[in-house]
Amino acid sequence: MPHNPILEEVYAARAKLLAEYNGDVHSYIEAARERALASGRPIAEPKQRTDQSAKAEESDVAAAENRTSPQGT
Repeated sequence: MPHNPILEEVYAARAKLLAEYNGDVHSYIEAARERALASGRPIAEPKQRTDQSAKAEESDVAAAENRTSPQGT
């Protein structure tokens, strides 16, 4: 595998961050979430998409694409 200095830098940063949490990714993520909440900035809470909602969106898009323009526009 070729030498990639960018990836090596990313891996080193990841190792440094995780070392503060004894390699526990869950603890790191939880601490990051708590810091974000404490910041007071708004945090998006997107809805969980399901296969059914994705199919409904696709059918709405298809229906919109098949509509014809009114005459004269």
